[in-house]
Amino acid sequence: MSPLTLSCVIFALSLGGIAAGFLFRMVLPEHHLSKETGDLVRLGAGLTATIAALVLGLLTASAKSTFDTQSAQVKQMTVDIILLDNLLAQYGPEARPIRSQIRAVIGPFVDRIWREKENAGSGPFEIKGDAEKVYLGILALSPGNGLQRALQTRAAQLSNDIVRTRLLLFVESGKLIPRPFLAIMIFWLVILFATFSLFSKFNVTGFVFLSIFALSASCAMFLILDLSEPFTGFMSMPSGPLRNALAPL
Repeated sequence: MSPLTLSCVIFALSLGGIAAGFLFRMVLPEHHLSKETGDLVRLGAGLTATIAALVLGLLTASAKSTFDTQSAQVKQMTVDIILLDNLLAQYGPEARPIRSQIRAVIGPFVDRIWREKENAGSGPFEIKGDAEKVYLGILALSPGNGLQRALQTRAAQLSNDIVRTRLLLFVESGKLIPRPFLAIMIFWLVILFATFSLFSKFNVTGFVFLSIFALSASCAMFLILDLSEPFTGFMSMPSGPLRNALAPL
């Protein structure tokens, strides 16, 4: 389920909690709605709201950390590819076929990363030979002097670093928020909005503002869910910088 769809579900359930609170108020005996009972329920709701706020803060920090980490990995991969191409350019014309090969595989390479992220956890890692061919091509170079030998060693190391970052991106494809955790958060929100409407008489103004508050909570959940998926959604990372990292030869 996409973050937007799930946020709409949370908003609908919160509205259901508001409606349930108004309905309970109409059917409960008057002594169940006494001031003492109201104070007791509000204390419990305040405790639940505090816990929910703390958890939402932790989730926001965790989602932002995930986004920043994977964004940094993509940026590092982009820098490594540019640096690898520069090293091969300095090596000489012998490395030109490898540079052409890198430009040929970078588009499918980027597509594969973004496609895997869209279908996170749907299958095992599939080994492709394109990156391996680039690495083997670098090892197959025959350096004629110390400078070329140093450039070849550095290029081979960069090629390994790119593959390592690529694997890190794959293993970090799991969802940030477990389903039981999310279900508990939704339960807390429904309970909170039910208590808000339970001890207030129904009127249009109160219902409208409670609905706005429910929408705000749903938007907060949407930001967390969308931020935890850096390669999809409204706040996804663009693939352009990595895809266009190298100018044509």
